[in-house]
This record gives sequence, C-alpha cells and structure tokens, in this order.
Amino acid sequence: MEKESNFEHEKFMKLAIKEAQKARKNDEVPVGCVIVKDGKVVGRGYNKKEKLHCSVYHAEIVSIASACKKLGDWRLDNGYTLYVTMEPCAMCAGAIVNHRIKNVVIGVAEPNFGACGSGVDLLNNQSLNTKTNVIVGVLESDCRKLLQNFFALKRKNKKLF
Repeated sequence: MEKESNFEHEKFMKLAIKEAQKARKNDEVPVGCVIVKDGKVVGRGYNKKEKLHCSVYHAEIVSIASACKKLGDWRLDNGYTLYVTMEPCAMCAGAIVNHRIKNVVIGVAEPNFGACGSGVDLLNNQSLNTKTNVIVGVLESDCRKLLQNFFALKRKNKKLF
C-alpha cells in the first residue's frame, strides 16, 4: 500500500465520506464508496447490511453494482478508480479483482479485516496474479473519526448489532 494524497483524491474521498454519512444516518457502519472514471462518478454506495439483512451489502459491493448497472458492463478495467472510506475486506477485495478495477484509494486502513495490504493483500497477490494500484490515507483522520464516533455511540448505548 502506498500513502499519497492530492486534490483529486481528496475531492472524491469527500464524496465517499458523504456516502458513509448516509450509512450512519441509517444506523449502519459508516463506510462509503464511489467509483470514478475520467473525473465522473459512475457508481456510489454505502453499507446496507442491516437494512437489507444480508452481510454482502458492503459499500464497495453496492457501488460496484451501481456502476455496472449504469454502464451496462461488469468490466471496470479501463481507468476506473474506487474510493472507499475504509479498507475493503476479503469479499470486497475479491469483487474489486473480479471486476478488474486497477486503482483503489482508501481512507483508513483496517488491520483486522482489511484485505488490501494491512491484514492480507488480495489486490497485489502473486498467487492470484493480481496487480492493483492501492493508495491509503486519503482524508484518513476524517474517515477514522466517522468510524470512531459511530462505535463510541454504539458502546454508550450498548447496542453493538
């Protein structure tokens, strides 16, 4: 994983944060995601596990489905970038690989369940023959604060799902 930040990455991470805030308002873990090509958002999503009663509805999966529907294609391999507020898990990393997304920008790393370099690395795995450009730490403090505030409130109310 590479640490980098620039104006364009921050611009789109702010949109992913807006998606994460939608999740928080719906009592979901506040993770948001947008998919961008040529400066335009082609997919967006936020966690919907609780609402849809199914653990596969992570922000990345929702935004990938949104992009595929809009584009009429499952291949996102030609210049697409996925922006996500928290490092994707193994399921989401697998979806990123399967949809051939070559650029992933992450707000905050997730050392326990992250699968893009902190815990395991599915996006750059020689055994799987995968190669993805991964940048971590874009608006990291904003993304971390959103998650920390959510879980602090959950602990205070003793309602941890």
